[in-house]
Amino acid sequence: MFDTHAHVHDPAFDADRDAMLARARAAGVTRILTVGTDVANSAAAQAAAARYGLDYAVGIHPHEAGDAPDDIAATFDALIAAGTSAPRAIGEMGLDYYYDHSPRDAQRRVLAAQMRYASERGYAAIFHLRDAFDDFATDFAAHERDGAGAPLRGVVHCFTGDAEQAKRLTGEFGLFLGIGGVATFKSAQGVRDAVVAVGLQHIILETDCPYLAPVPHRGSRNEPAFLAATAALLADLFALPATELIARTTANAASLFG
Repeated sequence: MFDTHAHVHDPAFDADRDAMLARARAAGVTRILTVGTDVANSAAAQAAAARYGLDYAVGIHPHEAGDAPDDIAATFDALIAAGTSAPRAIGEMGLDYYYDHSPRDAQRRVLAAQMRYASERGYAAIFHLRDAFDDFATDFAAHERDGAGAPLRGVVHCFTGDAEQAKRLTGEFGLFLGIGGVATFKSAQGVRDAVVAVGLQHIILETDCPYLAPVPHRGSRNEPAFLAATAALLADLFALPATELIARTTANAASLFG
């Protein structure tokens, strides 16, 4: 399994990071992408990736957009140059109008800058999207219409929208949907319906750990080993053996992140 969105560099794992990663390996997790949320946090993701043999992403979360550097491209260039390997993606970037921790104009400006950076340098993008679908769709379409560089490849991580949104994200924009613990919640029938509506070819697996642990671990600190619970749920949804579900979602993730 490939955990395509984790925060294993988070302080929540400081006391047992080695043991947590050993549990992940024992559960069949063969790759982990640990994802940055601001400049300092991205540097921590980069350092954890180097130490533990993980993949990493650098980005500025919409919650942190109000404090983003003026020149995001130069900042990312310097951060990446200081590391021992390149990131697999830029993100997580996006829009979050549920919490509105940063002004919406700042969120959109920082999203646009990161999309431009990812396109110009050939990176995949990891998107955070909550209660902001219309503005995200507008901004993504504008980037694809007007932006320089390659068409943007990416994933909307922790997808929690409905089937119509899922169809537009995958069909019109060519994005993957990152599916994690939320899909196992009793209240998430809409997410499960959306997953089935778009088909397995558009799905990749994630935990978003240490957040959003799946059933039967809900209420606990999430960790990559718990990805197996989400895989089992999706295997049931698609009436597939778990081994096939895992193989196909892992192949999807490899096509996006390399």
